[in-house]
Amino acid sequence: MSNLSDSQRRALDQLRELTNGANDEVSIGVLESVEWDVERAAEAIFGGGASTSNRPPTPPPPPQQKRPMEVFQVDDSAQDNNQVSSRNSGGSSVLYALARPLFSILAFPLHILSSVFRFIFGVLRIPVPQFRFSTLNFYRPLRPRPTHRGGPDKWVAELEEELGAVCIGRLNGPRGSASTSAVEAGPSRLTARNTQSDDPAEGRKLLPDFNICGYEEFLRTCQREMRVGCVILITEEHDDTPEFKRATLTNPDFVRALYNNNILVWGGDVRDIEAWNASEKLQATTYPFIAFVALQPRRAPLSSSRTSSNSQQPVLTVLSRHQGKPYPSGTGPTSTQAILDHLDRQLLPRVTPFLERLRTEQRERERDRQLREEQDRAFQQAARRDKERIEAKIAAERAEAEASRKAEEEARSAALRREQEAAEAKRKQEVRMNWRRWTRKNVAGPLAAAGGNLRLAIRLVTGTRLVQSFAPTTSLTALYAYVDAQLIPSHFAPEDDPSAMPEGTEAGEKAIEAQIRAAGSAAEWWGFQLATAYPRSEIPWKRDVQLGDLVALKGGGQIVVEMLGSPRSSVERTNGGTGGGDGDDDDDYRTESDEE
Repeated sequence: MSNLSDSQRRALDQLRELTNGANDEVSIGVLESVEWDVERAAEAIFGGGASTSNRPPTPPPPPQQKRPMEVFQVDDSAQDNNQVSSRNSGGSSVLYALARPLFSILAFPLHILSSVFRFIFGVLRIPVPQFRFSTLNFYRPLRPRPTHRGGPDKWVAELEEELGAVCIGRLNGPRGSASTSAVEAGPSRLTARNTQSDDPAEGRKLLPDFNICGYEEFLRTCQREMRVGCVILITEEHDDTPEFKRATLTNPDFVRALYNNNILVWGGDVRDIEAWNASEKLQATTYPFIAFVALQPRRAPLSSSRTSSNSQQPVLTVLSRHQGKPYPSGTGPTSTQAILDHLDRQLLPRVTPFLERLRTEQRERERDRQLREEQDRAFQQAARRDKERIEAKIAAERAEAEASRKAEEEARSAALRREQEAAEAKRKQEVRMNWRRWTRKNVAGPLAAAGGNLRLAIRLVTGTRLVQSFAPTTSLTALYAYVDAQLIPSHFAPEDDPSAMPEGTEAGEKAIEAQIRAAGSAAEWWGFQLATAYPRSEIPWKRDVQLGDLVALKGGGQIVVEMLGSPRSSVERTNGGTGGGDGDDDDDYRTESDEE
């Protein structure tokens, strides 16, 4: 008791009030068996439907198959409003045995009074009100519930063995319904319909194609597949059962009529719990018993001015009952001739058009559903393609914008780099020009004024010749500085040359050599080189070298100025001398060696 939740305690209290203080342990067991549903527990204690707790759960129908109705019930006005929905049972057998007779006796007058009121309400077309626990029927026949747990599969196997017959579905193709070795089997699936002489069933006893499943599952199959169902109930305790088996159950005309008309068949012995449940719900009192069920339009009350959606749905209805002796002379209620006449003249003509209309509507709904699925699938595919196309376009635009942005950044970087390089080149040119002008005033000028006995003729790149005397102790740096001063553009007047050194701490030629080291190479600083005219011999700049130490300038000579990287210098090299192209070295200049 301490382990029960509040809702479970309330359910136990309600059940205790209904049973006038029954054993709590028994009540808890019953409630647990019905998932704490008080109404179902009361039904179980006071003689409700059969327990289904020991039977494996019935698999639900496939999700893609839409049922044509929402309400599942058996609508039979002659059945005293017995519902087909299963009722779980549980509890103590002792309590059941003691309580049921007592409540049946006490409820008998109430049952008669209820029947009178229902008759009056029915005549006056007044809907009968529904109350909680109104479905409890305390007055039931005092027939004991069977304890045998045999199922339809075992009953069919015993029937085949007893009669030496076989279910017709097993001969006409694999159907999966009447297999003696199967534990669970689905409903019948008709595959063949032929009555020719080459039929494999020719010469053999046949049985209807019994569905090996529970009674509730059989009804759901009839409802789901919109087919007529036939329920056959017998009991070995009845004297008419052997004759029914011989005259009707194995009659080829009866078996083939059920098979060819696509009628689902279910049967059992009421000594088994499943068949006993079916007999209780179908109110079978005489055996053998045959009942036909099928979907039919719901009978709405005439007093109802408006028709609800539920009232428009078809309901599973008991069409007819046949019970009693199959004889005399084959005209009894369960004889073959009586059943066949009923099928051909009454039941099938009345039920088949309606079921066919339901099947047609179902096929149309299925076709519409498939069409909607195809349309939805096409729409989704088109939407996916549009999305992919839009995403691809966005990605292309993004990539194009990114490429354009990178190109613009690279262009700006290149322009900035060019501007920086141009500014740096301009700065270097300005610094270089300041050094050249300082050299012209402070190095080249004093050097030219000092003179010497080493006369050199210098041919500039412009074709101008300069003749200048130098002392043999004059450094090569001074000679390069002198030539460099001659290359200063004419718009830089000598009188404007700076006297102060542009930068650095050393003075004179040492300052120039320091700038050459900072520039990295003499060629980059000077921008030209000197060479003798004929024979041509380069005079590269070197530190601490005097003109008198150069063999090419012993006693004087003619020097050619060659600009590095200039086409003119390559032409002069090709011509082998002065750049004039005629090889004439006569420039009215005489060296000391010539005078000797």
